Amino acid sequence: MLSGLMNFLQACFGPRSDRYVHSGSNSVGRQDGLLWYKDMGQHSTGDFSMAVVQANSLLEDQSQIESGSLSSNESGPFGTFVGIYDGHGGPETSRYINDHLFQHLKRFTLEQQSMSVDVIRKAYQAAEEGFVSVVTRQWPTKPQIAAVGSCCLTGVVCGGTLYIANLGDSRAVLGRAVKATGEVIAVQLSDEHNACIESVRQELCSMHPDDKQIVVLKHNVWRVKGLIQVSRAIGDIYLKKAEFNREPLYAKFRLREPFKRPILSAEPSISTHHLLPDDRFVIFASDGLWEHLTNQEAVDIIQNHPRSGSARRLVKAALQEAAKKREMRYSDLKKIDRGVRRFFHDDITVIVLFLDSSNLFVSKCPSVSVRGGGITLPPNTLAPC
Repeated sequence: MLSGLMNFLQACFGPRSDRYVHSGSNSVGRQDGLLWYKDMGQHSTGDFSMAVVQANSLLEDQSQIESGSLSSNESGPFGTFVGIYDGHGGPETSRYINDHLFQHLKRFTLEQQSMSVDVIRKAYQAAEEGFVSVVTRQWPTKPQIAAVGSCCLTGVVCGGTLYIANLGDSRAVLGRAVKATGEVIAVQLSDEHNACIESVRQELCSMHPDDKQIVVLKHNVWRVKGLIQVSRAIGDIYLKKAEFNREPLYAKFRLREPFKRPILSAEPSISTHHLLPDDRFVIFASDGLWEHLTNQEAVDIIQNHPRSGSARRLVKAALQEAAKKREMRYSDLKKIDRGVRRFFHDDITVIVLFLDSSNLFVSKCPSVSVRGGGITLPPNTLAPC
């Protein structure tokens, strides 16, 4: 039965030569089929590890780590920036964020001469406004871009403080040592915005008291307007500006009743954490990882193995769990091509940021810039709808 399903999916969604191209520009990492990874690198306050596995026909996850000056004049403050951008509906929004968000952050840091919650909030707002401009410009020739969006999880380590900002359902989890027991416990640092969470549904209902269909249970999954699970994201302009929720946008995205206020939000949840010597590492990952691993399971995997290859180890653990749920072997799952894989697991992106307490207050550090993926998409490409 499973074999027949796989053959059918391969026939419908099998590889096409124009689906993606490999790029040599990401030679800092290594490629193993649909898995890209960088087992070990150094950032301002320790080591890091990255991994990305593709499931969709087009890779919709993007990610980056930037270490060094956090200001556009390169004079400081110094620290590390991490970004996980889980796209949906296509790769355009996540790619746009990857190209622009950190640059906005550096610009606002220069203006304020320091890192702050306000700097991060302004950077998110600028990224959202920039993508709205892209949608406005491309709407006459490529209207479906109005239905493309991305979750956006970022972390900034600067001056002994960790700033976490999030839109959507990616997640940041801290591994913290407990002196009394010697164990390392998981502490979730990010707030999530997914309609499956009751508090998110209540927030949506309170913001739209006259809309009895603001959240809809569809195929046992809660969705905003029956369309999308996340309540906050960059992009998804068709649910923020009514002028983009009309023809020629595909009918499945168009609402029956016009809306007067944005349904989705691009306002991030931002928190600050003063790092302590017992804070060992932070796992940043798209929801593709957390579908298969609990916070503590992920922390245990990192803690019980060498640092090198940490992110790749987490991705493989998630893939093994995905295979088990389908009563498959992991080796069989590896043989399934992109596009078809989406029926078994999502794109998964992981960055593990290790925190060495002796380096938390850096006055200067060498520059590091790495983007995860190793797969470059053709320009102006939309995922199949």
